[in-house]
Amino acid sequence: MQQLISPLGAPVADPAALESLAAVYAYPDQVNQGHPWLRANMVAGLDGGAKLEGLSEGLSGDADKRIFGVLRALSDVVLVGAETVRAEGYRPARARREFAAARAAAGQAPAPAIAVVSRSLNLDLSAPLFTEPLVRTVVITVEDAPEERRRAVAEVADLVLAGRGSVDLRAGVAALVERGWTRLLSEGGPRLLGQLAAAGLLDELCLSLAPLITGGDAPRIVHDAEMPDVQRMRLVSLIEQKGFLFTRYLRHLGSDDPVTPRS
Repeated sequence: MQQLISPLGAPVADPAALESLAAVYAYPDQVNQGHPWLRANMVAGLDGGAKLEGLSEGLSGDADKRIFGVLRALSDVVLVGAETVRAEGYRPARARREFAAARAAAGQAPAPAIAVVSRSLNLDLSAPLFTEPLVRTVVITVEDAPEERRRAVAEVADLVLAGRGSVDLRAGVAALVERGWTRLLSEGGPRLLGQLAAAGLLDELCLSLAPLITGGDAPRIVHDAEMPDVQRMRLVSLIEQKGFLFTRYLRHLGSDDPVTPRS
């Protein structure tokens, strides 16, 4: 793995090492003052498809999985859509020995919580995500979700009610921040990422580009979102390994300082 660009700091000596990757992807200092920072981690082929044969797994590789693990290990909570939970067979985040000391020093739990966004609450509550988490899973849903399903989910997860008819992601994210979870990570899918971007909640995008042209009708990484305006991003790091490109973009605020607390 070779670091190609690092505009915000010195070149990484050994980008293959976990500690070097953790330095590249460190959250900004604002998270320590209670100001949230929401990054998304997505993978796509060269033609923009976010899935191969219906899953993101086919686009991934060893280095992508390594960065995936680092991003999880740095976060307080992982935000994911119910459709992705069902399709990808989501499991709880695990504790990483290599990050145990750093997480303890930062006051973080041994592993991040998983927060599932689901309007219908059509979830397999017998899955390990709900029966085996180190940190109790959170489900963000609407106030008018079916009452019987709400009761069932509340038995195995922390229930957050946000909005009616459709999930109010601003309210849902605010509820996570109230728990002290300021290091937020979204793993999609494309529909959830689109909703986060449209709501103005996306601070950072970590996009892995696989050296594949997939064709087909796979969605883009941002799907089915009515954006109020184009969201401009600026590149802050780029890593290459075996044809894969690992990019990191921050929201462009029109100044030299891209790290500004948002309310």
